[in-house]
Amino acid sequence: MSRKPYVRKVGREWLTRHPRYLRYLLRELSCLFIGGWTLMLVWGLARLAQGPAAWGEFLAALQTPASIVLQVLALAFTVYHAVTWFRLTPKALPVQRGEEFLADGVISGAHFAVWGLLSLAVLVLAGAF
Repeated sequence: MSRKPYVRKVGREWLTRHPRYLRYLLRELSCLFIGGWTLMLVWGLARLAQGPAAWGEFLAALQTPASIVLQVLALAFTVYHAVTWFRLTPKALPVQRGEEFLADGVISGAHFAVWGLLSLAVLVLAGAF
């Protein structure tokens, strides 16, 4: 009789076996795009400190098609990351009132409502409305 443990083989298709694996991978991948956008913002601040000519070059670089695509991807991944986090929040931070816990929808809904209000405030301050 062998004492060798059974090791199940994992093929390359393990990622597509369950949709939750793909959603998890996309959520983890989102940090790369968010981090890249953050580095771009820091680069922009450095260019701003170098003077008007450097700032103008930075703004021109932001208007290239590749930059626009990367910014749209970063925005999409940021929204996906925020939505998945807000849906997860009731599991991570349950709110108890007396003997009962608040419903998951109330906690998630409050997060989405605050997110919407803050987004609207930023748009108003930016002069979009």
